[in-house]
Amino acid sequence: MTGILPIAKYSSGSELNMFLEYTMASEKAFDDCFGFTEREVDYLFERYQKNGRGNRVTRQGLKEWYDGYHTYSGERMYNPRSVVAALTNDNLGNYWTSSGPYDEIYFYIRNNIGDVREALALMVLGEAVPARIKEYAATSMRLATKDEIFSAMVVYGFLSYENGKVSIPNRELMGKFEEMLRKEETLGYVYRLAKESDRMLEATLAGNVRVMEEILAYAHDTETPLLDYNHETELTAVVNLIYLSARDRYDIQREDKAGTGYVDFIFYPKYDRSLDGIILELKVDNTPEEAIQQIKDKQYDLRFKGKLGEEKLCSGRILAVGIGYDKRTKEHRCKMEVL
Repeated sequence: MTGILPIAKYSSGSELNMFLEYTMASEKAFDDCFGFTEREVDYLFERYQKNGRGNRVTRQGLKEWYDGYHTYSGERMYNPRSVVAALTNDNLGNYWTSSGPYDEIYFYIRNNIGDVREALALMVLGEAVPARIKEYAATSMRLATKDEIFSAMVVYGFLSYENGKVSIPNRELMGKFEEMLRKEETLGYVYRLAKESDRMLEATLAGNVRVMEEILAYAHDTETPLLDYNHETELTAVVNLIYLSARDRYDIQREDKAGTGYVDFIFYPKYDRSLDGIILELKVDNTPEEAIQQIKDKQYDLRFKGKLGEEKLCSGRILAVGIGYDKRTKEHRCKMEVL
């Protein structure tokens, strides 16, 4: 067993030329040995609960933070080191190291930004991106193309690969990519939009719809290379990006079950429940007033009140935000109400 890298041979006549290599992505044999399976995480979580040394980690939390990898046979896999660290420390968090391979691959991302920028932005928005993965592309660390860069990221565990597409596997890794989008100026317009996300959250909490409309208009003009922007899907992607910094303070869920329907975006306070909760509904070729009315009619705010006997998910205000986009005039309108 050699871990994530293959046995290297210097030439076809090398003495080390008779090995069989097995990978999680391309071979069924031993594919359940590359991480923790669902069954193994269940077992560890039961032990954690019986030990009684903490209660801050939930089973669903482990799945959201550390699941997301796939074996050749289709089984789900968890990052083993992070699962152990979370249960040992009684805390869900980012235990991924930012040294070694991460820094090396990041060098290639920065030097090939034109090819990977849009793909990285889409993955941070939760989309899977087509890629031709090459086995052990990271061996030499001479990465010249987008597919070679993504192949290396799959080998090192930064991306998950399934059905011909790569994606960010879980919340732990999503945090690393979000950090990169907000700090790396070479990402160009993606970086600039991510920086606007601080101002967008402030404007939302302050009820300043004029500034919100201004930022959305800027996002529309800037985002043209990435999105067609003629459907609610594109509007959803842009909104996801301009609220990027909100993820530091909020658990943002898309298409979450709330009231009698599914809300486009709902922002749950992550640590401080005295923060305002936010319900955000999008409309293309409809008005923000209609979006607000839908929030009221379908009682999306019930999601913040929790189940009977449970603590409220939010003790601050509940803000209803409606965003409308007119394809003919290319204009955005926003409306806000406190429920």
